[in-house]
Amino acid sequence: MTDPLPAPLAESPLQPLPDVGGPAQALLSVSGLTKTFAGRGKLFGGRAGAVQAVSAVSFDVRKGETLGIVGESGCGKSTASKLIMGLLEPTAGEIVFDGEALGRDAAGLRRYRRQVQMVFQDSFSSLNPRLTIEESIAFPPMVHGMARKAAIGIARDMLAAVGLQPAQYATRFPHELSGGQRQRVNIARALALRPRLVVLDEPVSALDKSVEAQVLNLLMDLKAEFGLTYIFISHDLNVVQYISDRVLVMYLGRVVELGAAEAIFAGAAHPYTSALLASRPSVAGRSREAPPLVGDPPSPVNPPSGCAFHPRCVFSEAVCATTRPALLPVAVPDRQAEHLAACLINQPGSGHSRAPKAA
Repeated sequence: MTDPLPAPLAESPLQPLPDVGGPAQALLSVSGLTKTFAGRGKLFGGRAGAVQAVSAVSFDVRKGETLGIVGESGCGKSTASKLIMGLLEPTAGEIVFDGEALGRDAAGLRRYRRQVQMVFQDSFSSLNPRLTIEESIAFPPMVHGMARKAAIGIARDMLAAVGLQPAQYATRFPHELSGGQRQRVNIARALALRPRLVVLDEPVSALDKSVEAQVLNLLMDLKAEFGLTYIFISHDLNVVQYISDRVLVMYLGRVVELGAAEAIFAGAAHPYTSALLASRPSVAGRSREAPPLVGDPPSPVNPPSGCAFHPRCVFSEAVCATTRPALLPVAVPDRQAEHLAACLINQPGSGHSRAPKAA
């Protein structure tokens, strides 16, 4: 038995909603976004401390760009994506979409989710095993009031757009498709509502490398064809470098670096980002004497004082344990003002021995 659908309201295909603020206005603005989970009960009574999964995160997503979000497991990137999608209620902070603050009323969320869609990592569990492929893709437009016939037509168009012949795949079920084919179906379903922003949470991490490349190229083609904006979340820096215009690096729920992908991959400003880049598979014939990043991230229940990365940082000094660095422009010659890092090394007069001299 499938989920109930509203009465059909429209026969015509869905059209993209208009650009309200123009190209200069950010499509998505996140300000002070915070999510704290209450602690769970402990053995012999008492409660564990609260977990701050996302802490005062702020960034913009520009229209037409791909913003890559990277970090180790547990850094808060997937929680941030669920907050952006409205799947979790933020503890604090604001989300603004094309100049309009995201409301929590049913009508506001409905309009917002019409414009913002998500593709998840697990291609199989994301699809209803009882629905055919065309029914899965048609379901979102039908939820938004479209007649079944028109929605099925959109589903078949979207299947063709992602490289799956409708005559061959429309009436199949998810278990009859490969992982790469299922992920194409999930992409088609996300595009069926003609969104403006697509959040991609580890969309290729479960695929083998040959299929991964095909899906990445497909995403780039679809972005150009449909005029999309992407938030691309991944732990794979090679993938992020390939697809992203700008990169945001998270550590223990906070943004530690943000800038153009080219600038960050050419010369990271935060030691954590540098360690992540150095941790990538080395070129054949080169070896490392020591691992660039050691130890596990600290517990979010009891985070370190000062800079959260200082217990693992090779440049850590006493000031790092007492001062939490703000996310500020990198004070390095020839760096763009939009390259930001939360590290005392980059901030003049911070008290770190490697910091530039204060003017």
